[in-house]
Amino acid sequence: MKTLVVGAGSDLGVHIDGAKLGPGTLINDILSFYQGELAEFIQDENIIKSRNISDRSKNRYEVNELNEKVYNEIVSRMKEGYFPMTLGGDHSVAIASALADTKINEEVGIIWIDAHTDYNTFETTITGNIHGLPLAAITGYKCEDLRLFHRGVTINPTKCVVVGARSIDDGEKENVKYSGITVFSTEDIKREGVSTIMQKAFDIAGYKTRGIHISYDLDVIDPDIAPGVSVPEFDGINKEEAMEICDYIIDNFDKVSSYDIVEFNPLRDENRKTEQIALNILAKTLNKISELPDKEIEEPLY
Repeated sequence: MKTLVVGAGSDLGVHIDGAKLGPGTLINDILSFYQGELAEFIQDENIIKSRNISDRSKNRYEVNELNEKVYNEIVSRMKEGYFPMTLGGDHSVAIASALADTKINEEVGIIWIDAHTDYNTFETTITGNIHGLPLAAITGYKCEDLRLFHRGVTINPTKCVVVGARSIDDGEKENVKYSGITVFSTEDIKREGVSTIMQKAFDIAGYKTRGIHISYDLDVIDPDIAPGVSVPEFDGINKEEAMEICDYIIDNFDKVSSYDIVEFNPLRDENRKTEQIALNILAKTLNKISELPDKEIEEPLY
């Protein structure tokens, strides 16, 4: 299958610097073996990033501007039969990649592998960091200003599964409680095992859909193992579990329609530990895609 690797170099969604460098680092790592198409978008260096603690929608305009470029590129190339692999950047870039998938396939589920549920709104966010709002935006829960570039359906929250959550803001908990999304915690993974949780996730996200968007946030991994993220959360999954999740996705790739790897922050990494894990996930996934037959090009549903 034809692959498009999209570098979405942005850390506008978080007050910490560095995630904007993650995509470029990983793209340089794969140049020796990757033969597919590349598209790279990097935030404007002239932007003065807001870090105002009282600003509940930090850099909203600039986030939208970059996301619109990523969105348009993915939609255009998916129409040509390409499989999009988006590298972030902070997790706000997933608003573009996930909604681009719905533009082509309409009925899409989503598996959000993350230490956070990212289901805040401008009203409930504590930090004002937009990387804590994307899943709410993608599933149509408020946050309309974060998807102005998308004219079409959002992802049905009942087809949305968070895997590995262990840090949810108090106000966000109320959003999640009544949203319809399914949340499996890190404790669930430890208790039931990766295979069981991922099977449940695929069953929910893939029920009566035309594809599943995978969004893999590296902060799901314990920071002792993968320190190179902007907002680390302790008591995460280990390296073996992280790769088992990757392998499960690969074994069920016929159900996957798009994929993100996000939140790699080289400035926070130690001895390239996080980079190596991210590269292993990326390389395995790209290898799997290369083995698949070309996708039949269909007209978008709307």
